[in-house]
Amino acid sequence: MTNPRSDRVKAVRALAGRPARSRHGQLLVEGPQGVREAVRLAPDRVRDVYVTPTAGERYPEIVGDARAAGLHVHVATAEVLTAMSADAQGVLAVVRTQERTLSDVVSMLATPGRERPALVAVLATVRDPGNAGTVIRAADAAGADAVVLAGESVDVHNPKVVRSTAGSLFHVPVVTGVSLADALAALRGAGLTVLAADGAGDLDLDDLLDVAGTSDAGTGAGTTRRVDLAAPTAWVFGNEAWGLPAEDRALADAVVRVPIRGRAESLNLATAATVCLYASSRAHRPARRPAASDEHA
Repeated sequence: MTNPRSDRVKAVRALAGRPARSRHGQLLVEGPQGVREAVRLAPDRVRDVYVTPTAGERYPEIVGDARAAGLHVHVATAEVLTAMSADAQGVLAVVRTQERTLSDVVSMLATPGRERPALVAVLATVRDPGNAGTVIRAADAAGADAVVLAGESVDVHNPKVVRSTAGSLFHVPVVTGVSLADALAALRGAGLTVLAADGAGDLDLDDLLDVAGTSDAGTGAGTTRRVDLAAPTAWVFGNEAWGLPAEDRALADAVVRVPIRGRAESLNLATAATVCLYASSRAHRPARRPAASDEHA
């Protein structure tokens, strides 16, 4: 492909906008990491892969996996890729969207024989695409089962969200188009404790982590529900500018603050979410059995 003004190039570029994504049920995946994961984990959803000759040589595994899966691989000039997307880094894919429902996630959480307690991240009216994508990536890294974008949150198929997930969009189910109240009611009904992360929280995250999984794990202020980080948990994170309003905090079983020991006024959304998700991930990890050398020390 050599013509950056072709109809195909224009059609791909249009997917940067929500109207075209909604109309065609497709999204852009830009850059080698995202395309690699799409080809590896969701080849049935990949419609086309575009690479420059240089990128094809640099990332032969992407081209090889795509062709092995029977996907359409188009070699295009750098000018064509740039016309499709300024953020392609020489590799781009057009992928069919996949809608996940809250019922899908609840059913998954109820699957018998789970290895560890459930963990879900809920974003309440999170508007910044970079933050949303970073939280999805952090949730994936922490071993979360799902992410829910509730209320008026950003479109998860926004190219910047997709890029910020660095491929995690193809690892973790993401639910959109639900109200915060409905999402939390469904997750609580599935047996998860709902914890809201907020700087004004009554409970300290470190204190909860200290007693997670022990008889000392107690109840939060204003609730009779046990607050134990070792239990199945849904974390709720609020908007970048105003956090969680009182009516949203009231939907949680407890409100938890991340301790700040230095002079920083606060943590940004993605950082706070990462800290909270990893605290739960640590609490959910099975106890390490001592090595033989430890037992006989």
